[in-house]
Amino acid sequence: MSTPRGARARARMEVTAAIKDEARRQLAAEGAARLSLRAVARELGMVSSALYRYFPSRDDLLTGLIIDAYDSLGETAEAAAAEAVDATWAQRWLAVCEAVRGWALARPHEYALIYGSPVPGYSAPETTIPAASRVGLLLIDIVRDAYRQRGNAPAPLPAELEPEARRMAADLAPDLPPEVVTAMVAAWAQLYGLIGFEVFGQFNKVVEDREAFFRHAAARLAHGLMAPR
Repeated sequence: MSTPRGARARARMEVTAAIKDEARRQLAAEGAARLSLRAVARELGMVSSALYRYFPSRDDLLTGLIIDAYDSLGETAEAAAAEAVDATWAQRWLAVCEAVRGWALARPHEYALIYGSPVPGYSAPETTIPAASRVGLLLIDIVRDAYRQRGNAPAPLPAELEPEARRMAADLAPDLPPEVVTAMVAAWAQLYGLIGFEVFGQFNKVVEDREAFFRHAAARLAHGLMAPR
């Protein structure tokens, strides 16, 4: 038999999940900037004071949604990498890129929440960093494996970029050359740029076979990471 404490914990989890589900519906309909605790409470048949026991402010609710989105994306990317564990590093890279794209196309409003325009008046707390880092760390692991296998790196960096490149390498992957880390950060940004263009409609009337285009572009990003000197 479940204890009263266990029953209360399950009930709280169920209510929390319902609040987040309704908030995601609001994101899809109104956008993150118009997310309202009162509107969420009203749709759930709750009084606002009851909802505040779960999320004291709109920002707390946004933070919960952001962490959930990053974790869901991270889980999707990590599952794709695990399935491709015996493939080449370039195939693993492509598998992760395609998984990120698939997640974004299936959940465009959550993608917009984490990679779209900032929400006015909201600043993401440090508690979002572990979840937000999951895909990036996974891609770094793939690049690390590639460097260990191939031992070559992109072309030398211009002198004015070297201090920043060394700083990024020290922060992100001290075991990799600054040239590799710099190329990795650029590829990471370009990956999300490609996906964002598709999710937000910038490819309309420009790219028709978007799957083939994406596969080619993502593969070129991988090639650029390990181009010979």
